Amino acid sequence: MGLDQYAYIRDKEGDQIDLQYWRKHNALQGWMENLYRYKGKKDDFNCAAMQLTSGDIDRLEEDVLLRQLPVTTGFFYGADTSQDDYNFDRDLEFIAKAREKDKEGYRVYYSSSY
Repeated sequence: MGLDQYAYIRDKEGDQIDLQYWRKHNALQGWMENLYRYKGKKDDFNCAAMQLTSGDIDRLEEDVLLRQLPVTTGFFYGADTSQDDYNFDRDLEFIAKAREKDKEGYRVYYSSSY
């Protein structure tokens, strides 16, 4: 068991198309959960689907580039990944894909399970 994280879009028929998968990237999880709470959500973040706006994607890019994703702990979250170069590159890849799909009119979502 552990933290599994997904970013995806839905096509016109409602089918899910995966954009990115992360495993135990706790810094991203912390950032996303903070965003979820900022959007006024009070329910459990585990398995919740959260839509990311273009502004959310821009803020994520800024924080990734500044290496300011929060260190986040949890039983299933794994070791600190806030300054992990592997995830840094993958986060930037995701941001580029998400921005492209957002411009094409798709809704971008983030979800996780632990």
